[in-house]
Amino acid sequence: MALVVLTRRLQRARSLVLLPQLLTSIANQTLSSPSPPYHFIKTFHQTLISPCFIVPLSFRFSTFNGSKYQELHDIIDFNEYIVENQEKIQLGVVELVESVQKAKNFESGDEALDFLDKSGVTPSKDVVFSAVLSLREEWKLAFLVFKWGERWNCIVEETWCLITWVLGNHRKFGTAWSVINNMHQNSMNAQQAILVMIDRYAAANLSGKAIQAFQIMEKFSLSPDQIAFFTFLNILCKHGNIEEAEECMFLNKKLFPLVTEGFNIILNGWCNIAVDIFEAKRVWREMSKCCILPNEISYSHMISCFSKVGNLFESLRLFDEMKKRGFAPGPGAYNSLIHILASENCLKEALTILEKMKELGLCRDSTTYNSMIRPLCEATKLEEARKILAMMIEDNVSPTVDTYHAFLQCATSLYGALEFLNHMKKSGLGPTGDAFLIILRKFFEKRQPESSLSIWLEMKQYDILPDSAHYAVLVEGLVKCGLLAKAREFYSEMRSKGIGNDPKLEKLLKDPELKKGDQGGTMEHKEARGLHVGRSSVSRKKRFHKNSSKKGRSGT
Repeated sequence: MALVVLTRRLQRARSLVLLPQLLTSIANQTLSSPSPPYHFIKTFHQTLISPCFIVPLSFRFSTFNGSKYQELHDIIDFNEYIVENQEKIQLGVVELVESVQKAKNFESGDEALDFLDKSGVTPSKDVVFSAVLSLREEWKLAFLVFKWGERWNCIVEETWCLITWVLGNHRKFGTAWSVINNMHQNSMNAQQAILVMIDRYAAANLSGKAIQAFQIMEKFSLSPDQIAFFTFLNILCKHGNIEEAEECMFLNKKLFPLVTEGFNIILNGWCNIAVDIFEAKRVWREMSKCCILPNEISYSHMISCFSKVGNLFESLRLFDEMKKRGFAPGPGAYNSLIHILASENCLKEALTILEKMKELGLCRDSTTYNSMIRPLCEATKLEEARKILAMMIEDNVSPTVDTYHAFLQCATSLYGALEFLNHMKKSGLGPTGDAFLIILRKFFEKRQPESSLSIWLEMKQYDILPDSAHYAVLVEGLVKCGLLAKAREFYSEMRSKGIGNDPKLEKLLKDPELKKGDQGGTMEHKEARGLHVGRSSVSRKKRFHKNSSKKGRSGT
């Protein structure tokens, strides 16, 4: 332990030595389950096909900004359509949805479709798309609207992809494949829908099925090019199947040659999704062994990873090396540097980097300011965080949900928590149930059950209905604080509202001693509360078991 402490001190000392040099230099500068064998992926003809839908991804707090380079490998994000659909409801959508709710009682599909024909709603492409999106939680009704749209020839490619997404969310993959098959029979390009299907398989932890879905593209007269292949790899990485993606990349190198872009997708997986610096460094060495030169995106991923794991020295070293090799750091690299500097109590230097971004005309968005606000809040430096928030607003950058969630993490009183909840409401950013989960956990960690119960009552004022995750946090917290009778009362309330029984909570209520000294809760409850629990997609013991993938991958 003494050696570890000494090593950290030396590393920090080296970081502080390098920091002034770097700042001077800057100032002078102008995506798991067992998978099938991968080797039987068939040879595809290389043809040009239409690119995938381009949408930015920003699902969780990150210091790394997605670039256009990355966005080429992202499929359509229907969650953005959900927000747009809520803000602007198409005329006729409400009437159509109401009619569909009535039509579900008919015994046959033809009767239901005839009923919709007489609903008085004028069929159109936008109305059908919006209605399917509105009914996404009830796949049978969404599918009925889709079939009605087919009858009136009101289905566009995005609607085909949407219904595939809806069916995939409900694990109705057989029905989704029938939709894709109909697209093929109608001489439509089904590639986008198949990529959506791959994404839903990966989201359901069915990586083997996702790989098989890519393999059968040729049966639909599709010949995936390198863009489609990289999109496939990115989907696997995005959902945590990074090892499988890496295996696929190496085992298909004769068809899709190893290039920097492919390695960057794998690097992004290890650096920004799994945040596994050991694996990231291994892939970095693999690039060298395969004679693949890193580019500015490669460096940005590695800097982001070192920043996330708190390694200031390596972040600075790579940033400096990146510039020496002639690469101009983008906003992502600067954001990562700002984050690690703020985390290491170097706020003044982080602000210097921010000023340099302004001089260079680089985009400074919410991610940039959140990169300072988040570590300051984690260090309970609330006043400094407030100053950065004021600076953020002064620069016409709107705070995000992540911004306010960071402040909620460091709320030390009920008054402080309510203050930021009100700010969120005024900004039109909620608050959502996630915000209350953060506050409940925080107050129970501080052994403030009274404040937790007060926040519980405040949920009603914001029209938030507690779900199983909220009750799990509340019941566990009350038990840990010795309020067993109150915990049982809320568990009974949970059951009375139709929420299913929780065996772990029931066991806890019967034997409260199980929770003594356990501040983190069970794994299931951590996941239910939205905590990011790191996991490996498959056991490392399974890695590189194929002879063809062992060559050139012996780095440690």
